[in-house]
Amino acid sequence: MYTNFIQHIEQLLQADLPGEKAHQKMLPPGRKLKMTFEESHEIKYSSVLLLLFPYKEKIYTCLTQRNPNMKHHPGQISFPGGKIEVGESPELTAIREAQEEVGISPADVRLLGMLSELHIPVSGYSIFPYVGWMDYKPDFVLNKDEAEKLILFPLQDFVQNEKISFTEMNTIRGRLTVPYYPFEGYEVWGATAMILSEFLELAKKGRFTFQ
Repeated sequence: MYTNFIQHIEQLLQADLPGEKAHQKMLPPGRKLKMTFEESHEIKYSSVLLLLFPYKEKIYTCLTQRNPNMKHHPGQISFPGGKIEVGESPELTAIREAQEEVGISPADVRLLGMLSELHIPVSGYSIFPYVGWMDYKPDFVLNKDEAEKLILFPLQDFVQNEKISFTEMNTIRGRLTVPYYPFEGYEVWGATAMILSEFLELAKKGRFTFQ
């Protein structure tokens, strides 16, 4: 089961990706993902894992709500992930961080490929988003120092009916109208929403079935 789905995802990740067009959809109106010359010379690199798994006859991914006491992006919704350590490959970082944050078993993750690298000028980070597959819903164990809550996000529902809302937020660049994905009282915005947007665009473009 899901063999065709997995193979189709792998093929789509090797083809032309929606990239910036999909990312732009989840940016505040008028904002661009362009770094200045100075910013481009001070980039920090990180990886995240968009983990796919079957649950209740649908395909889900896992998100977390970050610990409100964390230095960077406290309380925000994010994928498991973190900074790439010296000498570490981006794909290894994605899996290691997912193991540390939500307790997945690395041996059971099949990496299917990577979405477009995402540059975030405001934080100086460049993110490598990897897509992985597990044959079962993991027995998640949260590292409460990093992840306060686990959110099971039904990708299948959003591919079939993508929902985007807007809210006003105070940011380090002033008050902005920010697009987000609403889900069970959570607001999924920023880099997480941009990565989700690209995966959803890829899924719609690929016209695949979830089986």
